[in-house]
Amino acid sequence: MSRPVPQIEGHCDVRFSTVRTAFEENFRERGELGAAVTVQAGGETVVDLWGGWADAAGTRPWQRDTLVNVWSTTKGPTALCAHILADRGLLDLDAPVASYWPEFAAAGKDTLPVRHLLSHRAGLAGLREPHTLAELYDWELTTGRLAATEPWWEPGTRSGYHAMTYGFLVGEVVRRITGLLPGEFLRQEVTGPGGVDFTIGLPEKEAGRAAELVHPPAAADSEQATVFSQLQPAALAALVNPVVTAADANTPEWRAAEIPAAGGHGTARAVAALYGIVASGGLLGERRVLSAGAAERVREGQGACHDLVLGAGFRYETEAALGLWLSGPNGSYGPNPRAVGHDGFGGSFGLADPEAGVSLGYVMNRMGPHISDDPRKMALVEAVYRAL
Repeated sequence: MSRPVPQIEGHCDVRFSTVRTAFEENFRERGELGAAVTVQAGGETVVDLWGGWADAAGTRPWQRDTLVNVWSTTKGPTALCAHILADRGLLDLDAPVASYWPEFAAAGKDTLPVRHLLSHRAGLAGLREPHTLAELYDWELTTGRLAATEPWWEPGTRSGYHAMTYGFLVGEVVRRITGLLPGEFLRQEVTGPGGVDFTIGLPEKEAGRAAELVHPPAAADSEQATVFSQLQPAALAALVNPVVTAADANTPEWRAAEIPAAGGHGTARAVAALYGIVASGGLLGERRVLSAGAAERVREGQGACHDLVLGAGFRYETEAALGLWLSGPNGSYGPNPRAVGHDGFGGSFGLADPEAGVSLGYVMNRMGPHISDDPRKMALVEAVYRAL
């Protein structure tokens, strides 16, 4: 059923009018509430659009500087922290995690290399013991439990999406090397100097700019029961220990917490800029963040396989690079199989395609039911590549 299209603000180069059309169609045909999309091509911002409502009631228009929680799209900026340290010779991706985080050697993890953390191959997709949302907000408790736990599978042999644990694992390595949590490291090294409107966690002073997340429609109880009955223990641990909803993510407690796998807040402009570091060979504007070689290493595939957590419905056959996902044969990030990106629960995403010289950021507040490849996302990706 078609809906009226709200006032769309911003600018769009004529060459990329297909993107504006797709963005409008997301409102008209795909249930969009409030959203923004930014495309950078050849170092220029060619699309920067926003529209709709920042709240479920439709009383706050989405503004140019509206911030929103982007869930797992946060994983790209978190991985960037590790790549910066590796580029400086402070982190060896093939060294054991325990060489930086000694307690991590417990339960047979003494030789597990850092690259397995970045590529969801560490076997630590979730904790074995019950872990509440309040406990997730406790950095020391969560990282301590991860250090002590036994992997769900032999590290390096399989892939299983580390939905929440990813940020604590990569982030604690960053903290052990720098003394800074990843959010502060990112601010000092990248977003602050680069003027990028993105934070891991949301400062209280910025709460007035935050969009209200609207949770996707609930599945019927019978359908939900069927899904959960098919999940393996590692998948249950990854996805529901603890359960986090849109309502939780709208609270001051979530916004204040350091959740580097899912707690990033930013604009589409910021997401496009951060993913654009990979697309531009390491540059953020004119400032070099990574060497060209380090930017290319982000795209180093770690082997395609069936994901133990998300199953066959997730990009059919996945291949994680070092912190992002390769587009692969499914075209999740466009027709270039070596383009990379990351989706956030409900629809947001960042994309980087160095061959095309393109990066893209999309953020929204009405969450869809998809872990990846939301129809709104795919419409925007297809529209960008039609314009090139």
